[in-house]
Amino acid sequence: MKILDSAFAFSERTLSVRGQRMEVLSRNIANADTPNFKAQDVDFKSVLSGAQSARTIRATQAGHIHQSTAATDANLVYTIPLNSSVDGNTVELSVEQAKYGRAAAEYQATLQFIQGDMSGIRKALKGE
Repeated sequence: MKILDSAFAFSERTLSVRGQRMEVLSRNIANADTPNFKAQDVDFKSVLSGAQSARTIRATQAGHIHQSTAATDANLVYTIPLNSSVDGNTVELSVEQAKYGRAAAEYQATLQFIQGDMSGIRKALKGE
């Protein structure tokens, strides 16, 4: 159903990027003791702005333009540590855990927004 696809397309992209950010943050946490590991994060605003600007492109055939909202290497940024480490690792465990907790809350909030949208559509279809 094209109506539902267009209604949930942005939320789907948002959820995908939030999930990928949680993967990047969990990779940072897992490598907290790895020498010379450089912590990364997803530049969420640039990913979403790229997805929004890509929405304006129209194709004559469905397969001509492939949109990817994945957090590619171009959308990853290195984090600058507050305190330097002797072994060259830039992961600060407490900072990464706080970022992960916030990212998990944002992911859950996005799920709740989608659920609310679905509930509204369901009510409209039932005629309530």
